Amino acid sequence: MKRFNTTGTCNSKQHYMMNNSKMFHQIMRMINFGDYFTINRPRQYGKTTMLFQLMEYLGKSEEYLPIKLSFEAVDDKFHASVDTFSQMFLAEIIHSVKEIDVNLAVKIKDLGDIKTVNDLSDRITSIINLTPKKIVLLIDEVDASSNYEAFLGFLALLRKKYLKREFGDATFYSVVLAGVHDIKNLKFKLRNPDDVQYNSPWNIAVDFDVRMSFIPEEIEPMLEQYCEAEGVTMDITAVAKQLYYHTSGYPFLVSKLCKNIAEKILPKTNKTIWTLDDIDASVQLLLKEDNTNFDSLIKNLENNRDLYDLTHRIVIDGDEIGFNQHNPTIKKGILYGVYKRNGKVKIHNKIYEQLIYNYLASKVETQIQTTNYGGSRQFITEDNGLNFQLVLERFQQFMKEEFSDKDDNFLERQWRLLFLAFIRPIVNGEGYTFKEVQVSEEKRLDVVVTYNQHRYIVELKRWYSNVYHEKGLSQLADYLDIHSLESGFLVIFDNRKKKLWESETIVHDGKTLFVVWV
Repeated sequence: MKRFNTTGTCNSKQHYMMNNSKMFHQIMRMINFGDYFTINRPRQYGKTTMLFQLMEYLGKSEEYLPIKLSFEAVDDKFHASVDTFSQMFLAEIIHSVKEIDVNLAVKIKDLGDIKTVNDLSDRITSIINLTPKKIVLLIDEVDASSNYEAFLGFLALLRKKYLKREFGDATFYSVVLAGVHDIKNLKFKLRNPDDVQYNSPWNIAVDFDVRMSFIPEEIEPMLEQYCEAEGVTMDITAVAKQLYYHTSGYPFLVSKLCKNIAEKILPKTNKTIWTLDDIDASVQLLLKEDNTNFDSLIKNLENNRDLYDLTHRIVIDGDEIGFNQHNPTIKKGILYGVYKRNGKVKIHNKIYEQLIYNYLASKVETQIQTTNYGGSRQFITEDNGLNFQLVLERFQQFMKEEFSDKDDNFLERQWRLLFLAFIRPIVNGEGYTFKEVQVSEEKRLDVVVTYNQHRYIVELKRWYSNVYHEKGLSQLADYLDIHSLESGFLVIFDNRKKKLWESETIVHDGKTLFVVWV
């Protein structure tokens, strides 16, 4: 029996897996060249699984001998100095080699103990000379040690031997590190960045440009395996594209959506067919979960104010930021998986964008009091929908009474979040809100609200001028047409000196639009 896996290492005997053969062969090509490099990608991006597959493949080779280590649980005492770190490293090598070649492990152990990093250098040379195979060193979770200067000393040793290998200093044929951070940029991780040399001890490493996310064509084989094993049917191509649409191929998110459908959604309905609606339902289940992946995303935003502010501008304000790989904030966002490389800075995937949107709205929701403007029951209609015009009228009243005398800078930044925070208690339990960013000259934010079987399109934008206003109405009408809806709603933030606090119902391009100014 196989299942979709979202924790730990994936293997094809136990888990349904996407096709990573292209990225595997690209990495093997680097190893064949004898490269030293770091697989640096965000959490739960398939790094450990890739190392497992490399270990398995290289272990069957007549040419290579793989040694796989992990620095995840290294005791702090081994980080006290580069000498103690070296002693730990040798012990871990012996333990790893024992799993592949017991006789070789005994020979290494018989070489005796070491005391210093210089002893380790000599011992590495001796180990290389004990076998005709090319030794490939694979180290997982290097972030656990990269905060220590002893690790820098260890890297310096590898660098020194790498540079001297053409002159007869035997060393590892290839070294592959895996972690979130690019080890070339250790100055971002050390406790005292001022002490770090800019000439990184890992500057011998080649760039790692392998795509580790999955495109729809690589998701399809996993779905085919699942359908064949479980007797489930689906439009595999359409489902793979929809999974990619929500996740941008982030491995954890793709597997999690599939796992939710297979283990939570299908058993409740006794269906044997996957639909695109099931994927949307799985997205909503996932967004309500508390998992380490989401925790890491939020933690990285909260711990990096520059990243938090830029993300707020992109997600809530609709600002367009040109992508520049040298910008430290953008680089940090790429590092943590918040952003993806594009002509503009974009949130990595739609699930993350919605998660951040929900999180920011929730933070504001805990700071405001809306009970004076009526409970959610007053907005419910006879057909179990929402009187959305009344919702917006109450929101306008709320803004006028609670925030008309507040600091203008606060309102400029938070008015969209105030709307989202106001509406969340109304739809909570019976519906949800999600965002669709429509980039325009007005930086508008389209919010889709579902309640039971009803859907409401709300556009949020700033007031600029009558010309832009007319253009915005046309854009909203077009958007409603796409969703086969006859009516929509528009909230305009009026930042002029004299606010109008008006509302009106108009017909534009055949659509009925209710507009409020706040």
